[in-house]
Amino acid sequence: MQPDLPSLVNPSHAREPDDTRAVAGPPAALHCPPTRAAGLAQMTVVSYNIHRAVGTDRRYRPQRIAAVLAELDADIVALQEVESGSSNDHTLEFLAGETGMHVVSGFTRVRGTVDYGNALLTRFAPEAVNQIDLTVKGCEPRGAIDAIVTCTASGCANPLRVIATHLGLRPGERRHQVQQLLNYVATAPPLPTILLGDVNEWFLWGRPLRWLHAYFEHTPHTATFPSRLPVFALDRIWVSPRAHLVSVASHRSPLARVASDHLPLVACFEVPEGGWNARHTAAPAKEDVHEIP
Repeated sequence: MQPDLPSLVNPSHAREPDDTRAVAGPPAALHCPPTRAAGLAQMTVVSYNIHRAVGTDRRYRPQRIAAVLAELDADIVALQEVESGSSNDHTLEFLAGETGMHVVSGFTRVRGTVDYGNALLTRFAPEAVNQIDLTVKGCEPRGAIDAIVTCTASGCANPLRVIATHLGLRPGERRHQVQQLLNYVATAPPLPTILLGDVNEWFLWGRPLRWLHAYFEHTPHTATFPSRLPVFALDRIWVSPRAHLVSVASHRSPLARVASDHLPLVACFEVPEGGWNARHTAAPAKEDVHEIP
């Protein structure tokens, strides 16, 4: 979600006194059950709308977001509503420095000298990156990052496609964007694929979610918004092949409840040491994917 916010807070606030230690929570490893068989490695993937690092107390505190990321200790993190600029204290640069992860930016808007939109933090160096324009005329600019990584640190030998996005606020807009994404995946070279992000879909039985479940197979939903008392499952993670997905859960530490208006969504995967089993999932029926609302 993108409620009205005050104008960009001075990024130097990132250096204000740390207020995270007393509420730091457990690592994301606690979300993941032990591996079920020998020869399997675990990988943790997170989708997190950080709300420009403005917490539920309306304070700009990127160090709280960094502390939540430390709790998660994930291999891949898709960020939404993240800002970047020329100063090293801007949010994305700050988080990259704190985590030491590779950064892939996917900005969709520019406000003054500040870029705004999506980003990926990944332990694995990206091999290729493509930006997908999902903007619908008359609506806020939207997009998706398509990054191919090789997750060698988790024992995986095959390339993996990660698509990170933040869909629009209007139902017709989301339908059009999901159609674009599914057609894009269906025509891309076949690779194991993770699609994740804030899909802004309130209706569990709406067409966008039905199409996504039909393509990737159904995955669990868990409430992530609003963070203090989550009711809506706006943040989602899908994967193909579905068999690699072990669990999906929201990260509900005390710090995560205040750091943003969304909770992080955590998915745990079991990856065979020989690599993912690449399977190109069949697209939904043509009349469904290409339907114009």
